[in-house]
Amino acid sequence: MSKPSLKTAPEVREELDRQGISIAEFARMHKLDKRATWLVLSGRNKGRRGEAHRAAVVLGIKAGTIDTASN
Repeated sequence: MSKPSLKTAPEVREELDRQGISIAEFARMHKLDKRATWLVLSGRNKGRRGEAHRAAVVLGIKAGTIDTASN
């Protein structure tokens, strides 16, 4: 099984810019907390736990799993 290709926060921001999607819009589309998503993309939060972890995984910055039962 191959490793997923992880992105850096600047790469994700560039991708969102290319697609014309704001961070808030991305968060709404994926049912993420807007502030947690912004904190992960700004590098202020590593995304180790909770909503920040979920945001980091969905953004492709971190490999991990999301417990769908708690959402």
